[in-house]
Amino acid sequence: MLLNLLTGISVMLICLLFQAIFVALCLRQYARFRRRHDMLGRPLQQIALLALVMLLAMLGNFLQMAAWAGLFVLVGEFSDFSTALYHSGVNFATLGYGDIVMSERWRLLGALEAANGILMFGVSTSMMTAALTDLIRHGKSSPSDES
Repeated sequence: MLLNLLTGISVMLICLLFQAIFVALCLRQYARFRRRHDMLGRPLQQIALLALVMLLAMLGNFLQMAAWAGLFVLVGEFSDFSTALYHSGVNFATLGYGDIVMSERWRLLGALEAANGILMFGVSTSMMTAALTDLIRHGKSSPSDES
């Protein structure tokens, strides 16, 4: 069990690093785009910006799933990466289908990945909420609303 915890926590720290990088990139790009483009009264640009933030967040989450899948292959749980990635996605998203089950030796990693995934999706959600709140706040203070 200690090996599972040490291994899982190590991957969780790598995932935290991935998430921090993607959050920083997303928010920096969001702020840069907002400064460069007058988005007042342009809902399609707002939608595109939110979609871009969401896609970058999902890419960050996908890389985390891939990191867990790589670990599963590395410890010998799965012989091919595609099966490991599928299993990882099910764990990370906390779906828990149960159609593919890890061995007793490493099964605690699945629970650790699920805990990691729910936290990281929460961070992604808060990032999207911050961007949406900013757009709403900016839209309410729009000079075009005053006319």
